[in-house]
Amino acid sequence: MDDSRDMFGDTPPWDDDAADDKPDAAELEAAGQQSMFGDPEPEAKPQPSAAELEAAGQSAMFVEPAKTAPVAVPVPAPAEPVEAPSVKAAPAAQPYRVLARKYRPQTFAELIGQEAMVQTLANAIKRDRLAHAFLMTGVRGVGKTSTARLIAKALNCIGPDGQGGPTIDPCGQCEPCVAIAEGRHIDVIEMDAASHTGVDDVREIIEAVRYAAVSARYKIYIIDEVHMLSRNAFNALLKTLEEPPAHVKFLFATTEVDKLPVTVLSRCQRFDLRRIPAPMLAGHFAHVCAKEGVEAEAEALAMVAAAAEGSVRDGLSILDQAIAHADLDGEGQVRADKVRDMLGLSDKSVQRGLIAAILEGRGGDLLDLVAHQFALGVEPIALMRGLMDLAHRVAVAQVSGSAEAHSTEEREAIEGWAKALRPGQLHRLWQLLLKGHEEVKAAPDPLVAAQMALLRIMHASDMPDPGALVRKLEEIAARAPAASAAGGEGASAGEPTASIAAHSPAAVTLRWEALVDDVEHAGEISAANTMRMQVRVVELAPGLLRYAQPPGFNEDIVAVLRGGLQAATGERWQVEKVAAEGAPTLVEVADVKKRADAEALRTSPLVEATLAAFPGAELIQEERQVAIGGGGRNWRR
Repeated sequence: MDDSRDMFGDTPPWDDDAADDKPDAAELEAAGQQSMFGDPEPEAKPQPSAAELEAAGQSAMFVEPAKTAPVAVPVPAPAEPVEAPSVKAAPAAQPYRVLARKYRPQTFAELIGQEAMVQTLANAIKRDRLAHAFLMTGVRGVGKTSTARLIAKALNCIGPDGQGGPTIDPCGQCEPCVAIAEGRHIDVIEMDAASHTGVDDVREIIEAVRYAAVSARYKIYIIDEVHMLSRNAFNALLKTLEEPPAHVKFLFATTEVDKLPVTVLSRCQRFDLRRIPAPMLAGHFAHVCAKEGVEAEAEALAMVAAAAEGSVRDGLSILDQAIAHADLDGEGQVRADKVRDMLGLSDKSVQRGLIAAILEGRGGDLLDLVAHQFALGVEPIALMRGLMDLAHRVAVAQVSGSAEAHSTEEREAIEGWAKALRPGQLHRLWQLLLKGHEEVKAAPDPLVAAQMALLRIMHASDMPDPGALVRKLEEIAARAPAASAAGGEGASAGEPTASIAAHSPAAVTLRWEALVDDVEHAGEISAANTMRMQVRVVELAPGLLRYAQPPGFNEDIVAVLRGGLQAATGERWQVEKVAAEGAPTLVEVADVKKRADAEALRTSPLVEATLAAFPGAELIQEERQVAIGGGGRNWRR
């Protein structure tokens, strides 16, 4: 078969017309590379092609160069392609890391607000009393997972010289510390229980714990959100968790510790991580701002700390947003007014103005302030929450004697209200604000609900305290007998006093009837019936009863009355029988009322017309079995 051109259109190198000399190994390699990958620029033969350069490299690495052939390996022709890597002299910019990740604590000294736990771990490490399982629990963002990683570093640190042991202050320079911080250590396995919930995932752990650590001192399993494991997974883990090998440590983290079985809790050493106080959070945020080169007002950082609700991660996320929200024309300073706008909080000066308007009864100013805040974008629910916070600080200042405030004006206002208001007023203000908060949350129109709630609070601010009102009524009742006697002797008939009107026979009958009902509800039914039938009240006062008996009753009922009254009121009563007329008994009153009702019914126009239309008709009233005197409140007809 005759030779022909190859598939790429080039003449084969063994063609007699192509070259007179015998091809060497380098040329053959070049031809093979060209046949496989093609010649990118066949016409530019004076310049070496990429295939030729590759052929030269392959010949230099794998083929012995011929001594007679001018092999082009040391030729400086590839100088231009070799200079290409000089482009990466400027490294690519690293992506931005949020503050919550950038300032994750790397040592126990950087872990804020958990001093008790750090001290316990330090003592355990010093005394070589390390538990085999630790459980970190708490709200989000207080350092549960970070603490687990720090414990892993503390147990596996070998020091800069490689001779160190477990320490509460890991060096952060040795290979275990660096690898654990970067999340690539082969002996520190971190598992998310929210995505690995089954018993098969736990079975993998059980099979792996039998093998010793590869390079670290301990093989550590960090299981985050451990409460998400299934019941079967927990049961499968119990035996290994109770008696693990000496080289294995378990570190659990969860936000819902109540969902863990008691059998798991009893096998772990538990640490409850606390919420971080707002002042400590504000100081930590100031430290972060100093490292970031950002200026921030103290009041702005206090707002961020209050909004974080004890969570460092939440606070750093809000601070990150506040830094981005800061005006560039103000040199990027984090100001309180900008943070307030960002979070939708009400101005503290407006809060003080609202409280002042409520206490002084200025309804117009109150509505204007609410409308102004709503126009600025402050939600009514945030307005109510701010007022509740201010009322709480006033109550605390009233008890402690010092006000917590970020400005002199605010401190003076809080201390002034703490001195001017009574404790009962403050607590009533808090209860009304709390009720208004619930109404605003559930209302279809939050603004209208907030206005109505604040107006109700304003009108209720000058009402007497319930306790004082009860004491005042008790004082009036205690003065009633003396006032009644004085009015009966010296008061003129044309000037009836309030006490005489209050202690008229009708009023005494009503009070006595209510007291008898209380006796019956206390379980003294026999005593209550006796009081309805045989007691004509002569004088009734707190702890005192003077009575007379109607004709036909002569037995001594003093002991029965005293026992019934004491059972109903819880107090000892002075009961005396006197020779006086007294008010009618309750049975007599009921009989009179019954006859009056029957007479009124008979003389009504409708009944008279009916009797006239039907001569001989009789009016029959249904009789029901009721207790004497009408019985208790539930027996009334």
